[in-house]
Amino acid sequence: MQISKLARRSGVPVATVKFYLREGLLPPGELTGATRARYGEQHVERLGLIRALLGPGGLSVATARTVLEAVDAPATSMHQVLGTAHCTLPAVGPDVPHDLGQARELLRRHGWRVDDDSPALHALAAALEALRAAGAPPSDELLDRYAEAAGRLGEQDVADVPTGSLAEAVRFVVVNTVLLEPVLLTLRRLAHEDASRRRFPTGGDAAAAG
Repeated sequence: MQISKLARRSGVPVATVKFYLREGLLPPGELTGATRARYGEQHVERLGLIRALLGPGGLSVATARTVLEAVDAPATSMHQVLGTAHCTLPAVGPDVPHDLGQARELLRRHGWRVDDDSPALHALAAALEALRAAGAPPSDELLDRYAEAAGRLGEQDVADVPTGSLAEAVRFVVVNTVLLEPVLLTLRRLAHEDASRRRFPTGGDAAAAG
């Protein structure tokens, strides 16, 4: 297909497609003339991934290029590619020095294997430090309860990752990580509201229950 059809198929303006080509995010098409090229379905798929990285993923062009290079690298494992995608996503906590001891111990208790340079590990350590600084250090029982729930979610989420292609897997992880995390947080708050209403009913709730 010509670049104009590629733009229509992908919903990306021609000027933006040309920008992605110049920046090396989109592979060049097959040359059919001095100034013309033919593009295929792989370019449509690639544009979907680029849009996910730059849109919901919130990545810069340079960072998105790093993820795409991992997708294109030969003999790269699915785990390595998904790890690259996760590590390039916006941080979930402040990027400051902190003690990893409690976070590492929590992961050890649950048998989780993560890299020491994982941004999420450092974000967890920062969150635990903030709780201690606020005079509300979390108990091991609380942390274990959260870790057990997160472990079940993590297993289910990874089981849903498509395995047809690395590009589709990365797009799935980026979009679902960024857009589903607010759903998880808001569901927790709604669950708090419901649990509180049932444990501490107001006058109207008590009358309705009667």
